[in-house]
Amino acid sequence: MPKISERAELMPSSPIRRLAPLAEAAKRRGTKVYHLNIGQPDIETPQEGLEALKHIDRKILEYSPSDGFYSFREKLVGYYDQYQIKLSPDDIIITSGGSEAVLFAFMSCLNPGDEIIVPEPAYANYMAFAISAGAVIRPITSTIDEGFALPSIEKFEELINERTRGILICNPNNPTGYLYTRKEMNRIRDLVKKYDLFLFSDEVYREFIYTGSPYISACHLEGIEQNVVLIDSVSKRYSECGIRIGALITKNKTLRNAVMKFCQARLSPPLLGQIVAEASLDAPRSYAIHTYEEYIERRNCLIDGLNKIDGVYSPIPMGAFYTVVRLPIDDSDRFCEWCLTDFEYEGATVMLAPASGFYSENDLGRDEVRIAYVLDKDELKKALIILSKALEAYPGRKTNR
Repeated sequence: MPKISERAELMPSSPIRRLAPLAEAAKRRGTKVYHLNIGQPDIETPQEGLEALKHIDRKILEYSPSDGFYSFREKLVGYYDQYQIKLSPDDIIITSGGSEAVLFAFMSCLNPGDEIIVPEPAYANYMAFAISAGAVIRPITSTIDEGFALPSIEKFEELINERTRGILICNPNNPTGYLYTRKEMNRIRDLVKKYDLFLFSDEVYREFIYTGSPYISACHLEGIEQNVVLIDSVSKRYSECGIRIGALITKNKTLRNAVMKFCQARLSPPLLGQIVAEASLDAPRSYAIHTYEEYIERRNCLIDGLNKIDGVYSPIPMGAFYTVVRLPIDDSDRFCEWCLTDFEYEGATVMLAPASGFYSENDLGRDEVRIAYVLDKDELKKALIILSKALEAYPGRKTNR
């Protein structure tokens, strides 16, 4: 029997979706599962997008241009202008979700064996995309005790060598909710400029900043305009995860031309998704305000509740809609599986994402989980009770905290 590729062997399982079969089995047993494991918002998609979908009257569902409809890209220029990001339609390439934007950026910028520095914990799929491109992630670890603040620039420089090609950040951060300060962003800019690196900046959560601190985009950093690759998606801000529409943004024409070769190879981004996403840009300001206020209330409800549970600690996330939580447990993978296979409280259980999957090193995140506050407050309160009961019953609970 032929063997699968080494690349496939190296590809990590998703900490977000790996436990899905166990959750489905629990549901078949009649157990209600509170999904805190994945960033799938329950807030309704803008009516403008849904109406556009309902009223599609095309006779043929054809390919779109490989870089997306010009009208959509032109409309996005106005959206980014609200955030003082000055673009032209030609700076924007529409992709099949933010995930494809990351993959095409890596494929276009990195040779096999090249290295990128990534602050961790980090979005788990970055590792998968790096493996797909034959690249190597060099992690630089932040800690929960320091609120997941960016490590010192000296730590970054220790990792830079002749194979280093870029730095990847997510701001606001998934999975931690950390928001990089202006000082931290300027330090990253200085590194990028000093060593002539790419700066891959995943900014899909820019709408969700809760501290009053300014949003500093990589596109705001002067002097590295040709080095910046901005990653974006409509999945989170419009609750449109299923239409798979993202964007890769660069002012580097050589890089744009390279990315377009990959775009042409996959022919086009989703036609129907672009129609919905373009229409969603017409959502009133009240939609964004309601969504923002809802997430603030959920964040406060969740973090207050978590930190009242004995042995549990969560920093206060500054953005996005996630937090990484330290639990009094021996192994987060085992605990998350156990919650789905061996535990229920009043007919329900919780599904969490083991934080070990957000680190490159196997021994990190073993007592941490990522929680997404994508359920309404009443559901979150019920989930907190169930989590508390699960920790009381878990055989691998640690008591020396």
